[in-house]
Amino acid sequence: MTAPVFVVDELPSGRTEFVLDGPEGRHAVSVKRLRAGEAVVLTDGAGRWAHGEVVAAEGKDRLVVSLEDVVEEPAESPRLTVVQALPKGDRGELAVETMTETGVDAIVPWAASRCITQWKGDRGLKALAKWRATAREAGKQSRRVRFPEVADAATTRQVAALLAEADFAAVLHEDRDYGSEPLATAELPGAGHIVLVVGPEGGVSPEELALFEEAGAKAYRLGRSVLRTSTAGTAAAALVLGRTGRWS
Repeated sequence: MTAPVFVVDELPSGRTEFVLDGPEGRHAVSVKRLRAGEAVVLTDGAGRWAHGEVVAAEGKDRLVVSLEDVVEEPAESPRLTVVQALPKGDRGELAVETMTETGVDAIVPWAASRCITQWKGDRGLKALAKWRATAREAGKQSRRVRFPEVADAATTRQVAALLAEADFAAVLHEDRDYGSEPLATAELPGAGHIVLVVGPEGGVSPEELALFEEAGAKAYRLGRSVLRTSTAGTAAAALVLGRTGRWS
């Protein structure tokens, strides 16, 4: 079994002893019940990480770790961003969790016109914080050392601007009448930036689709069945990551 991952604000340079305390230390000592001699990984969540060995567990929230040299993990290529329309209830956190486990590099919440859920004021800030916390916890659970970035909620025009800069841009659309092609046979770049757009349960509106097409995105479909918005991004990401060689 791979070593558990814990997040720190900053990693020291060189081999040294490090004290993991606070919420992460409490989780390591009181929940994981780690003891001397066990392996851990400490990371800043942005690609810097180090192997460590537990020297001692002190109290309920202090873990003394002997750290090895810090390693810088390069960013993956091609970079994969998923624009996720806001789902209802806690299905947004489900989407973030599974996309993080799959390997998505960035997630952009999108307030599509047909979204029932809308992020406004304090409610929107709390929802965004939940998405970011979910990405962090899922990143740790899946043993990642570079967690996905969860951007501020984007408008349709902001999404179009993102698509215009992508090396490959796809809008997931189940309706063949819009000329959607299979994502499984699309020509994908081996490097650069791939952006996938996942619409809400009501689908991407014709106006949004037209704007995205002007920005250079095409409509693609996944399979014969229609996936929910909370699972479509994960399925599409898995397909893309497998086809681009990132899972090889």
